[in-house]
Amino acid sequence: MSHATHSNAALTPRTRLRLARLIIDQGWSPARAAERYDVSWKTAKKWAERYLAEGPDGMVDRSSAPHRQPNRTPAPVVRKIVHLRWKHRLGPVQIADRLGMQASTVHAVLVRCRISRLTHIDRATGEPIRRYEHEAPGDLIHVDVKKLGRVPDGGGWRYVGRQQGEKNRSATVVRTGAPRSKHRAPLIGTCYLHTVIDDHSRVAYVEAHDDETKETAAAVLRNAVAWFAERGVTVHRVLSDNGGCYRSHLWRETCADLGVTPKRTRSYRPQTNGKVERFHRTLAEGWAFKKFYNSESARLAALPAWIHEYNHHRPHSAIGKATPITRLDNLAGHHS
Repeated sequence: MSHATHSNAALTPRTRLRLARLIIDQGWSPARAAERYDVSWKTAKKWAERYLAEGPDGMVDRSSAPHRQPNRTPAPVVRKIVHLRWKHRLGPVQIADRLGMQASTVHAVLVRCRISRLTHIDRATGEPIRRYEHEAPGDLIHVDVKKLGRVPDGGGWRYVGRQQGEKNRSATVVRTGAPRSKHRAPLIGTCYLHTVIDDHSRVAYVEAHDDETKETAAAVLRNAVAWFAERGVTVHRVLSDNGGCYRSHLWRETCADLGVTPKRTRSYRPQTNGKVERFHRTLAEGWAFKKFYNSESARLAALPAWIHEYNHHRPHSAIGKATPITRLDNLAGHHS
């Protein structure tokens, strides 16, 4: 028998069966069988009776929960607790105050319903988070643009302080001839990171550009589809937000040329593209702002190595701590 045994049980299911068969099949007395297995005669008698009634299947442990629980929170009250948690994101104390209950009782209900942590609930709607994952690489890719202020020569304010950061920015503006502004700090430009994430594997493809025009977005899509094709993945669908570059005729034409179906997120629902949004956080924390860079070129030079680390060596918690590249159904030699 492979059934689990209670941690404090004196006998395993297999031993219980042997004991019961001695009594029922071989005619031993309960006292004699109990002495053989070093248990009380009551225990021996219990297992013998259960064997007689249920056979070998009766040798496993039964639940210790009572058949009736008259003091359990009624179902209508449970529904009210769940409603207040989902819709209004209230804690046990606030819910208990509204319903005239003990906070400990409310907390027990929330734990039983597995909504004791608000991280399981969508922040915008209060609905339970519905996580999804497409079955195969290439079934769906997510695309988006992450904007980052460029790093001035000498380093940005996060590492050198506000005062020195402004001096570095001004000096970079003079060197590069970037436009000045009377009412704002000198501008040194924006880096547009066009990111592509495979829904199934979380493998990432990133290109840094000076803009987010439709031409750039279309070129990045062509490059990404080719990059995935080299790794044995055929892209079928692409999901984007409602940015101008993704609403263009050029974007639709490019998708048609590549045999890719374009899809867009619902308005005001960035959570639909949550995988790429989460990747942007990882990108910012792991590369963009992780350490001091003395120039924008130095930061961009470090990007390819970080992307390789993310795809090939960094365990991803959402896919069982595997590395993204191992989920691609590709040719040998590409996982190195």
